[in-house]
Amino acid sequence: MDPQTVWIVVAVAVVCGAGGCVLYRAVILPRLQRGKDQLQKAVEMAEAARLETEAAKKEAIIEAKEELQKLRAEIERENRDRRAEIQRIERRLGNREEGLDRKQSQLDRKEKSLVERESEIEQAKVELADLHAQVRAEMERVSGLSSDEAKILILQTVEEEIKHELAIKVREMEEQTRKDAERQARKIVSLAIQRCCVDQATESTVSVVPLPGDEMKGRIIGREGRNIRMFEGLTGVDLIIDDTPEAVVISCFDPIRREIARLALTTLVTDGRIHPGRIEDVVNKARAEVKVRIQTEGERACIETGITGLPPQLVELLGKMYFRTSYGQNVLNHSIEVSHLGAMMASELGADVNVARRAGLFHDIGKALDHEMEGSHIEIGVNVLRRYRESDAVIHCVASHHEDIPLETVEAVIVYSADAISSTRPGARRENVETYIKRMTALEEIADSFDGVDKSFAIQAGREVRVIVRPDEVDDLLSVKLAREVANKIQDEVQYPGEIKVTVVRETRAVDFAR
Repeated sequence: MDPQTVWIVVAVAVVCGAGGCVLYRAVILPRLQRGKDQLQKAVEMAEAARLETEAAKKEAIIEAKEELQKLRAEIERENRDRRAEIQRIERRLGNREEGLDRKQSQLDRKEKSLVERESEIEQAKVELADLHAQVRAEMERVSGLSSDEAKILILQTVEEEIKHELAIKVREMEEQTRKDAERQARKIVSLAIQRCCVDQATESTVSVVPLPGDEMKGRIIGREGRNIRMFEGLTGVDLIIDDTPEAVVISCFDPIRREIARLALTTLVTDGRIHPGRIEDVVNKARAEVKVRIQTEGERACIETGITGLPPQLVELLGKMYFRTSYGQNVLNHSIEVSHLGAMMASELGADVNVARRAGLFHDIGKALDHEMEGSHIEIGVNVLRRYRESDAVIHCVASHHEDIPLETVEAVIVYSADAISSTRPGARRENVETYIKRMTALEEIADSFDGVDKSFAIQAGREVRVIVRPDEVDDLLSVKLAREVANKIQDEVQYPGEIKVTVVRETRAVDFAR
């Protein structure tokens, strides 16, 4: 190697050694110092953590020891309490055992005494049987009757006495029951009437139309009678135009037609224009008005009685009943009243309120069709209700409310009574003078037709008939029979609302003078 290369190598080595020293002092030495410091801190932190852990461990051990001591103290206290309770129980059991032993000894003593008493009783029974046999033998000897014969005689005597006392008791109970029943019936009927409290129902269908003057009659008849023929043909009524001043009478068996004719004729008379075209328009309007009125009245009846869900046809029939009267009483208002009375009485008696209410409303529904169909209003009503599938209970009440068939249910009796109450109360119905006089005369003639009757009087508007008999021909027993026969004949021959009381009066006087 040449010298120049050697010097270069030496120079490079020196430079590298100097750079390494500088690098060691500038970089490596500070890093080593920082690492040493961090290591020292870590050692110190570990030592602190160890010390802290040891302190926490010691504290936990101390707390555990304290808790253990508390648990031991509590367990010892519970054990002391339990031992004390066990001791109390043992004492009670010991006392009870002693008591049982005492009772057992007492029972043993009583058992011995009972055994001794039973033997005494058996001995007494034997002695009593001997004594009874001796008494029976002595009684048979004295009375001359055997024991069986005496027993039969005593039983017969006791039986007769019991029968007599029982008959008296039954009669007293029947009398008391009858009085209680009458009192309760009067109370129920009076409460029902008081709660119903409806207005008077004496209405009648108007069949006379007033006129402003007699010259209006000629305008109603029209030229060659064309107006009156047109009117009668459209309405189905007969107009009676006679010498009655300022009035025209409408005659028709159908109350609906009569009402349509009345409304139409009233409108024509008020308007003054009377000719065939005008008559047709007015009659159609009156017919529509009556139809609306029928629907309205039917719905009113359903609302007032609280009956819902009826077919429209039944509602219409109820509305038609508004134009029907019976002895001056509006049939629809009468049916509503019967419905209210029946429901109230059924509620008081515990019967079916719904059946009584419906039957009361429907009981006269046949009168809405009796001018169109053959048969009585009862038969028509029953057929109508069956057609619309009304219940059998309601149909029976309707069929029996005039006693055409026997009254078989409580509701039927209630509807029958409610109908009688509504139709016979004061002010409910009225008659014209001619009909009233005929009915009073018929009642007196029926009573006078029997033998032994001296004179009869129909009083209280035909509600009672007083029959005066000749005492030498009719005795007391015949008076009872005569009253029944007169009542039966009146029931068969006279049409009347409600009931009629027949009273037979018999009087015998003995007169003498002291001189």
